[in-house]
Amino acid sequence: MSGRVLVVDDEQGIRAALGQLLEYEGYEVRSTSNATDGIAEYQKWKPNLTFMDVKMAGIDGLEALKRIRELDPAATVVMISGHATIRTAVEATQLGAYEILEKPLDTDRILVMLRNVFDHLSLREENLRLRDGGGSPYEIVGSSPLMRALVEKIEKVGNTPARVLITGENGTGKELVARALHRHSARAGKTFVEVNCAAIPGELIESELFGHMKGSFTGAIADRPGKFEQANRGTLFLDEIGDMSMAAQAKVLRVLQDNVITRIGGAKPISVDVRVIAATNKNLESEIAGGRFREDLYYRLNVVPIHVPPLREHTADIPDLVAHFIAVLSQREGITPRRMSEAAMERLMSLDWPGNVRELRNTVERMLILATGPELSAKDVDRLAGARVADDTGLASLTACRTFEEFKDAAERAYLLGKLREFDWNVSETARAVEMPRSNLYKKIERYALTREHS
Repeated sequence: MSGRVLVVDDEQGIRAALGQLLEYEGYEVRSTSNATDGIAEYQKWKPNLTFMDVKMAGIDGLEALKRIRELDPAATVVMISGHATIRTAVEATQLGAYEILEKPLDTDRILVMLRNVFDHLSLREENLRLRDGGGSPYEIVGSSPLMRALVEKIEKVGNTPARVLITGENGTGKELVARALHRHSARAGKTFVEVNCAAIPGELIESELFGHMKGSFTGAIADRPGKFEQANRGTLFLDEIGDMSMAAQAKVLRVLQDNVITRIGGAKPISVDVRVIAATNKNLESEIAGGRFREDLYYRLNVVPIHVPPLREHTADIPDLVAHFIAVLSQREGITPRRMSEAAMERLMSLDWPGNVRELRNTVERMLILATGPELSAKDVDRLAGARVADDTGLASLTACRTFEEFKDAAERAYLLGKLREFDWNVSETARAVEMPRSNLYKKIERYALTREHS
């Protein structure tokens, strides 16, 4: 989900740097230079996340945190400190701070934290919708034989303790399958925690999974539970497990064997009761042969395999998917719904969809926003559909964009697609070449539904 982020810091450089990073990631940002204005802006704007400096003239950050939490007990506030002490960390935690970041700020850690925060907010919104009878956005849509078989397998496997390995191309809906398995299990009332192993830098993945003790590394100013602890008695979804480092794989294997974790820098074993569901778009048997994935971990995870088919194998479901996306986007995002003409639907069904269901959803959203008139036409599909927008990277295609925002998206998409092709879709090498954090590049790939073309 995109969201609103408020930055409250008396250092102009911090406000500018955080603002630039957040806007580049697609968030709407506002900032103030003091806590008084920050509290007023919070009341007026109701941001999803607030960054708050600890030391400021006048009202300090801890007092501002207290007042904001009194105004909104559900407020998510991250404290920023140049000289954090254990006392400060304890007080901030007691007042309800989500996390404390030390200056100078680490971009990779901020990106991981943002993902965690907004994943948590999305889950909270989903739980509220379910409680209020509003249904779930994680519905698996489709009535084709392939999708009926998939749903039947989910229902059969869901209410067992078995570990599941979900395979499928990018954008097919592996996360939806994982969430459906959780909902059909005895753990449905407990926490579902997702970790995107590809989006977290290698040096941070173990801290994310297993937690850490204060002082265990630079920036560890307080004890912090990892994802295994957070998912205790619930479900842990390890997405893109094939991108996990060998060192982290070894530790995950030990947890699956012993149901015990040890935080980084800690000595005390902590028992956990977690159902692990993993997913990958890679051929793990090939990864094992290449020495990049542990065979013993593969067999621990692959108790029940579930394959999610690519959209090109069940195009008969496209009308149902389009209707579902239009309904969801209009109800949840406030986007004006439009009818889909018969010719437009036929055109959608004739396309290859290398980005699968995610690409189709992005295309429907793009058409609803950018098209004119109450009905979407075949011409709208040709102009705005999925990967075809970026495949034509010539100047004429870019200058045909009607708004500057549309131009920026098309240009960035075309640039990244070209660079990924240049480096044969090696994401790490591409990220280094374009001087972008790997986790950032993965988010861009997901946002623009970029995929390696099928031969």
